[in-house]
Amino acid sequence: MTALESRKKNTSTRLTRNSKIFKAIINAIHEKKGENVISLDLRKIPEAVADFFIICQANSNTQLKAIADFVEFDVKEKCGEAAYKHEGRQAQQWILIDYVNIVVHVMLPETRKFYQLEEMWSDAPGMEHND
Repeated sequence: MTALESRKKNTSTRLTRNSKIFKAIINAIHEKKGENVISLDLRKIPEAVADFFIICQANSNTQLKAIADFVEFDVKEKCGEAAYKHEGRQAQQWILIDYVNIVVHVMLPETRKFYQLEEMWSDAPGMEHND
């Protein structure tokens, strides 16, 4: 069993919206003024790649990078968790931060509207996390 499989197996049963890492991600997004913050609970969807998606938007490339950078920094500081991987820093329209059980999507409004992740995963219960 790889470290990734072991981590997924060990944490998947107890991860909730009240988990420390989940709260740290939401707080970091709010700290950098991320907007339209929504979480999707994917735990009951067999083909889902994670337990939760957290989706938010930024109003500029600068804010997009600031949110993504701060999420990674703050989660590492508060939870000791480094991202398994991240993608999209070059294109700067959609940055994905993968914590295995939680995947964070930081998107520009046009990109979010185009890809419609909330609609694609519409059978997952959603929750807004706006201030």
